[in-house]
Amino acid sequence: MASTNDLKNGMVLKLEGGQLWSVVEFQHVKPGKGPAFVRTKLKNVLSGKVVDKTFNAGVKVETATVDKRDMQFSYMDGDYFVFMDVKTYDQLMVDRKAVGDAANFLVEGFTATVAQHEGEVLFVELPAAVELTIEHTDPGVQGDRSTGGTKPAKLETGHEIQVPLFVTTGEKVKVDTRTSDYLGRVSS
Repeated sequence: MASTNDLKNGMVLKLEGGQLWSVVEFQHVKPGKGPAFVRTKLKNVLSGKVVDKTFNAGVKVETATVDKRDMQFSYMDGDYFVFMDVKTYDQLMVDRKAVGDAANFLVEGFTATVAQHEGEVLFVELPAAVELTIEHTDPGVQGDRSTGGTKPAKLETGHEIQVPLFVTTGEKVKVDTRTSDYLGRVSS
């Protein structure tokens, strides 16, 4: 248990029938009249739904223990992603649903943060940007600016993103894992 005065970003709370909510942001408000309160933005850990919730200051809320570990992606086994704990070498099979959009950017050997609560995998978190190789993209045609100077490119993971016309097949590029945006070429 913790008080609403102890809230921190990233803290996971157990609310409304055992659902897990992560604190995205919070603000302590002390109006001129009336009692103080805490305004929060909470994200449902499983569904990703974001809600605004207000608590009275000093109210007790139940916290959940979430174990976050850096694990290395090893290989795919059917619909499961197999991760290895880099410290203990234990292997963990994670369902595609728990991996979510991170699957678009996972290559063997990548390190990701795997969050678990009571043995259940909640989500897999990647760094904000990753470096991947362009598996295929058509050559850019000089003078073709009708598309805003971008073209589709298929990454080594099979995920498709938009890249500038000058990017070629086989190049390594930096990609934002949250938005799938091209961030630049990686010089070797």
